[in-house]
Amino acid sequence: MKSSKQQLKLRRKARIRAKISGTPERPRLSVHRGLVTMYAQLIDDTTGTTIASAHSKEIDKVGKKKVDIASALGTLIAQKAKKAGVTTVVFDRGGNAYHGRVKSLGEAARSEGLNF
Repeated sequence: MKSSKQQLKLRRKARIRAKISGTPERPRLSVHRGLVTMYAQLIDDTTGTTIASAHSKEIDKVGKKKVDIASALGTLIAQKAKKAGVTTVVFDRGGNAYHGRVKSLGEAARSEGLNF
């Protein structure tokens, strides 16, 4: 059985996903924040395909804090989005608060030119 903290996060995630959906013109920027790593994906929900993805393992982590790695991940996913021809996205924070690493990723993606 899952703890109440996990259940609350899953409920928040479901509530968010009920309101947003990605399209080919405006895909969903989905963020998964793990204890050590982070993932970011651009997803077209109409066809269920991933347009671009980035993982914190792709970034050189030597001497960096988690927030700095998240910022570099936001820059990386924004560059991959531009390469795929995407400029506007819907941000899906995945049940996490828009704070810390999630905020750092979002702001770095915005500074690279993604609109959301």
